[in-house]
Amino acid sequence: MAGDRPLLSNRPSSELSNDRDLAEEDALLTGQRTNRNNPKTWKSWREIGLFVWAVVATAVVIVLAVIYQKHQDPKQSSPNPSGKRNLIFMVSDGMGPTSLSLTRSFMQFQNGAPWSEQLVIDQHLIGQSRTRSTSSLITDSAAGATAFSCALKSYNGAISVLPNYEPCGTVLEAAKKAGYMTGLVVTTRITDATPACFAAHVNMRQEEDRIAEQMIGDYPLGRVVDLMLGGGRCHFLPNTTEDSCRADGKDIVALAKKNGYSYISDRKGFDDLKGGKALDFPLLGLFADTDIPYEVDRRNEDEIYPSLQEMAEAALTALSEATKDSDKGFFLMIEGSRIDHAGHHNDPVAQVHEVLAYDKAFTSVLKFLENDPTEGVMISTSDHETGGLATARQLHETYPEYVWYPGPLANASHSAERLTLEYQNFLSHDPSGDAKISFVKDSIITGLGVHDASDDEIFKLVDQPDTAQYQYADLINRRSQTGWSTHGHSAADVNIYSSDPKTALPLVGNHENTEVGDFLREYLGVDVGAVTKELKEKGMGLTVTDVTGTQISWMGKEPEKGERLDGQNHLASYGGDFKKRHLQHGRGCDCGH
Repeated sequence: MAGDRPLLSNRPSSELSNDRDLAEEDALLTGQRTNRNNPKTWKSWREIGLFVWAVVATAVVIVLAVIYQKHQDPKQSSPNPSGKRNLIFMVSDGMGPTSLSLTRSFMQFQNGAPWSEQLVIDQHLIGQSRTRSTSSLITDSAAGATAFSCALKSYNGAISVLPNYEPCGTVLEAAKKAGYMTGLVVTTRITDATPACFAAHVNMRQEEDRIAEQMIGDYPLGRVVDLMLGGGRCHFLPNTTEDSCRADGKDIVALAKKNGYSYISDRKGFDDLKGGKALDFPLLGLFADTDIPYEVDRRNEDEIYPSLQEMAEAALTALSEATKDSDKGFFLMIEGSRIDHAGHHNDPVAQVHEVLAYDKAFTSVLKFLENDPTEGVMISTSDHETGGLATARQLHETYPEYVWYPGPLANASHSAERLTLEYQNFLSHDPSGDAKISFVKDSIITGLGVHDASDDEIFKLVDQPDTAQYQYADLINRRSQTGWSTHGHSAADVNIYSSDPKTALPLVGNHENTEVGDFLREYLGVDVGAVTKELKEKGMGLTVTDVTGTQISWMGKEPEKGERLDGQNHLASYGGDFKKRHLQHGRGCDCGH
């Protein structure tokens, strides 16, 4: 039996089992030393060489791995490159992860693309951001953008102001102080919360008249924005003019020109910029009284309004050219502003076209960074999610089918907002009941591509025109089985994207929104704290006169105890919200939260 054999009898015979090996075995059994003076064979030297080589190679691999790990560890690496650089910060206002699912499926359906087809932005996902403010688990755009601009949390409604009502310096202001050129590109009012948070400081976001004044340089730091493109013209015009929404007679356009700004207000003026090649700094470009129309409507009015992509490309070209001989680059914030509004209105048609427009601008930024000789990076994220969007909806009490249909979205040619404006204009002529029914039926068919509207849906629009915007949107929501949980914001985490995951490594993973702000200032290497100190020193005791003639802080009236500052008043009717807020803040201050 094998178990009865001596232990060493199983040793295999080979050319290596020579006399030396047997001597060593005897030594193990007897305890006597062997004679080590035997000359080493070539095979022995080969084995020694292979062993030494393996040890050295392993050591080299370990050293390289340690070096690589140190470079990859966000805690041990810095986002700060050396030398000249550009930073492009993109904000997809109100766009949550489901917005991407909705739009991706829509795009695949519309283009007949395979399931694997992605949006460009999909390919640059690096992390997620947590969005709560100091006053609520659900942030508004003001507190959300303050987290980006100041890298600090604040209350809903705060425009780069902290909970103690002191100003916090912004990355844009610090960039300007450091010698960078700066720009803001949006599709909403330029005085809306997100752009305002980079170049203004007010206690209550509704103070858009005051924000307009600050953005053209009427505040302690003077002019800090070199380029502004977007909407919101009505806040810059005196209330003595027809298109104004100001509460006073100040002419902010005139003040802007006095501060050196060139001013354009229409498509011709934009086209004369020749894609940014003929742009004179500083420039104020305001192309709509309030917000630029939703992309689904704007595309049919291209001769009136530039797109987000066009404005972004012009800004990039102009800023690059202006800084080509400078040792500093530029900081540009680009916002896909009205994704948020589509969420507020629960309008999936507007939503997908706004996200696609943002994706086009995103693509243009990537192309710019690839071709521009200056080192640069793009970071993109959202301030919050809007609407509690779900690509699912249970229409009946019975257990639901697992379906979502993009087809109804593709059939629509107008947003619910545009159909409502047309309906309101029609109603202003006091039509008959039969005329109302006829108009509503036609608007549903031609505007939404819906041919099976029920009598209940038609007569509800006829009888309840104040809620028309939500009714038009719901016609599409029901047929596509798109769900929404709110007309406000949600507490969902939002995605973070970048043109360069390696440079943006500190933002890989899940982060507080303030960490996005930290990255922006660290990448540019600017001193935001010094700007905060300057704001406090120069703003000490500084006052302005409000519409009643009362002297108040340059940052506006401080709220009363318990007063809500976020401006969230999402009534069932966009028209009602518009009218109600107009009484206090002017008609330019609509739903944009």
